Amino acid sequence: MSKIFRITPRHTKRVNGTVLTPGMAVTVTTAIHTTDPFYNGAKEIREAYMKIYRFDYTKACCSKNDFDFVKLD
Repeated sequence: MSKIFRITPRHTKRVNGTVLTPGMAVTVTTAIHTTDPFYNGAKEIREAYMKIYRFDYTKACCSKNDFDFVKLD
């Protein structure tokens, strides 16, 4: 059973030529039942940010502490 999360950046972050702003929120569905969407190296989150915003999560050195998340289901 998967879970759906709304991921929102906490603050503006400028690193390595990338910009992350609080308006860049994404909704992700995890592959397994979990309480933390960052459980597997944030695979789903990295893919969502690349697909929607062309934002490279790993290049920007993002971590769980840069985001707030809310379980939607």
